[in-house]
Amino acid sequence: MAIDEAEIDRPAAPAVPVPPPKPPKPHWAFQAIGIATILGLCYWGELVLAVMLVSVLLAFILAPVMELFIRLHLARGLAAAVAVILLLALIVGLVYYSSNQAIIFVQDLSKYAQKIRQEISQVRQRAESLGSTEPGGQIKPESRSSTNWEEILTRGFGSVSQALLAASFVPFLVYFMLSWQHHVRSATVMLFSLENRNTAYITLGLISAMIRSFMVGNLLIGLFLGTASTIAFAMLHLPFFYFVGFISGFLSLVPYLGVVLAMAPPIFVSLGHINSGDAIVIVMTVLGLHLVALNVLYPKFLGNRLQLNPLAVTMALLVWGWLWGAMGLVLAVPITAAMKIVFDHIESLKPYGAWMGE
Repeated sequence: MAIDEAEIDRPAAPAVPVPPPKPPKPHWAFQAIGIATILGLCYWGELVLAVMLVSVLLAFILAPVMELFIRLHLARGLAAAVAVILLLALIVGLVYYSSNQAIIFVQDLSKYAQKIRQEISQVRQRAESLGSTEPGGQIKPESRSSTNWEEILTRGFGSVSQALLAASFVPFLVYFMLSWQHHVRSATVMLFSLENRNTAYITLGLISAMIRSFMVGNLLIGLFLGTASTIAFAMLHLPFFYFVGFISGFLSLVPYLGVVLAMAPPIFVSLGHINSGDAIVIVMTVLGLHLVALNVLYPKFLGNRLQLNPLAVTMALLVWGWLWGAMGLVLAVPITAAMKIVFDHIESLKPYGAWMGE
């Protein structure tokens, strides 16, 4: 069989590159196990994680204060120390003032709660008498309470001591986060592979801007609501208006539940002092301030930083409140907003970020 010389001299066709096979998608069971593992770590590591997150939030609040001292030609370490000391002085002053006002408030409230205690005592005595009656009509002998008060007090002291020990780390964490701010950010970016470092840098920047806007915005809104509530309660001659006003103002910041929580302190201290008409005025005042904050102040101070839909916020409050209690309710929104920023910059997690968005 003859071979054509043209076919011999013809160059071979270039090889078509074969794309690498796509990695298989992880099975949903592995994803569920991963989520359960993360939730378990969050549940059992509540104390450590909460202290770290609170320190991060405080560091973002104090960052502008530190930058102000740096402009006054103070070294970064010294400026961070001065900012932390000012924060501790403010907290001590607030605790001292609030404790004195709380003692006076409790003493005054006990005068008006005597009738309520008497009614509760009567209802409890009736319930005990019904529960201690035998079928034949005879009274059962009182059984000695099996409550181990020593164990309760020891457990309570243990939890309080753990909380105080954990809280003692907060000033040091805040100081090092401020003084080593740039080093921590650059070192965190270097933890990622070379092709992902730019994305990590942008993501950390967006999270930082979001947390700063969230903290500063909520602080300004809380101060405005507290001041307005104090003035309104003073006009109604509400007792302890200077104390209750700011409590009601900052409670109004709690998502969804804030309007209900903000009504409780002024209505509680007004028992025996005002009539039903003034109570309605209190409710309308708190509701009006909450609506102003929700529709005017939040869009102005927070803007589009959070970008979370109401369903995602509600579910976040439910999950983090279940995991960490009251601290979870406080940290739920910034944690969820940070998660959304991360999801938006990871290709495989973008659908989750879109689901959480507005």
